[in-house]
Amino acid sequence: MEQFEGQDILNFIKELPNDDACKAYLSKIKWQDGFICVKCGSTKGCEKAGYNYHCYNCHHVESATANTLFHKVKFGLQKAFCVAFEMSTSSKSISSIQMGKRFSIRQGTAWFFMQKVRKAMKSSQKYPLEKLIHVDEFTVGGKEEGKQGRSYDSKKKKAVIAVELTDNNKVKRVYIKSIDNYSAKSLTPIFEEHISTSAKIITDKWRGYEPLKEIYNIEQIYSNNGANFKQLHIVIMQVKSWLRAVPTHVSKWHIQAYFDEFCFRINRSQFKTSIFHKTICRMVETKPIYQNQLKQKLTKYVAYN
Repeated sequence: MEQFEGQDILNFIKELPNDDACKAYLSKIKWQDGFICVKCGSTKGCEKAGYNYHCYNCHHVESATANTLFHKVKFGLQKAFCVAFEMSTSSKSISSIQMGKRFSIRQGTAWFFMQKVRKAMKSSQKYPLEKLIHVDEFTVGGKEEGKQGRSYDSKKKKAVIAVELTDNNKVKRVYIKSIDNYSAKSLTPIFEEHISTSAKIITDKWRGYEPLKEIYNIEQIYSNNGANFKQLHIVIMQVKSWLRAVPTHVSKWHIQAYFDEFCFRINRSQFKTSIFHKTICRMVETKPIYQNQLKQKLTKYVAYN
C-alpha cells in the first residue's frame, strides 16, 4: 500500500490489519528517500527481515520505529496507528479515558501516546498566514460572573487566536497560542511564528497590539460584542466546545498541545483523505520523547509558577 486515504475505519483495519503491516507502512515512509545510518552517517546498507535496515559500514541495525515517535510503543503498532487515526480523522475531541477503553490500553499509557501524536501535530511554522487575518484573545475555563472584558483570573487559561479568512470571508486557517497575560510581549510570539508581515491584520482596540504596528499592518476596530469578528468567535466557541469533550482537567502546561491538535485538524479540514498519512509522516520525522522528559518539564513548570 502506497498511502492510506480516507476516513473509513473498516477500510483502515482492512489495509493495516496487524503490527507487521503497520511496520511496513512506517519503513516505506522512513526510508523513502534512502537509508542514512544514525550511528555513522553511511548511506550504504540493506533492508533485512522484519523491516529493519543493516548498515554495511558500522553494522548497526535500525528498526522502522527507531528514532521516531513510535519508538518503544508498549501496546503494539496497530493500536498506535488506530489512536493516530482516531485523533486525526475524528471531528470531536477524544479523551485518553475513552481511547484507553476503546483499544484496551491503560489510561495513562493512552494519554502519553496521545501527547506524542499532538507533538507531531505542532505547526512547522513554515507557512505563515498571509492575507486577511483577524486576531483576538480568549480564556478557557468559563465566564466570570459580573465581569466584562479581559479576565486576569490566574485560574483561567489565556490564549490568543489568529484566523485567516478567504476572499469570500470563510475560515481558511487557524493558529492558537497559550499566553500568560495580554501584554504586547505575550501577544508578539503568535505574530512572529504564524503571521506574515505583509498580511492585513484586524484586531480590536486593545492597547497590547499598539507596539506591533511598527512591524505589522494592523488595523484596530471596535469589536461590537464580537459582531465585527464573527468567524473568529465561531472558531473560539468551537475550541471551547472541543475542549469540553475532554472529561478531565487540561492543565495550563498541557493546553498548548491541545491547541496544536485542534489547529492541525481544522487547517486540514479540506484534506481529510490524506490527514492520517500526514500525521504518520510527521510522527516518523519527529524525534522520540519519553515519559521522564514530560515529568521533568512538568516539575520545572510547577516550580517556576
